[in-house]
Amino acid sequence: MGKDAPFPGSWQRAMLPMLLLAELSSSPAHGYALSKSLQERGFGPIKGATLYPALSKLEAAGFVDTRWEEGQGGPGRKVYGLSAAGRAELGRQRDSFDKLAALVQSTGT
Repeated sequence: MGKDAPFPGSWQRAMLPMLLLAELSSSPAHGYALSKSLQERGFGPIKGATLYPALSKLEAAGFVDTRWEEGQGGPGRKVYGLSAAGRAELGRQRDSFDKLAALVQSTGT
């Protein structure tokens, strides 16, 4: 765990796909905006080497759709949006996480 990261890197990598789907459930966004939003929520900094492979895997699985947005005075950027399959997957992942969180809360008490 780094001084800027509130969670171990392995936790961040494990939770990132679900959190990206959750972020996209409210509106489409480009990668940098997703990273900043999660960081502002307390998830910690997300390196591009972690973020973009996760987004690519979600796209390959059909959980996110993409489109290119023209840049204003700069390069264009890829915008990610949640697909119907992604919305269903987010529901499954949230259910699984709730069960895991309940198990962790009840263990050792």
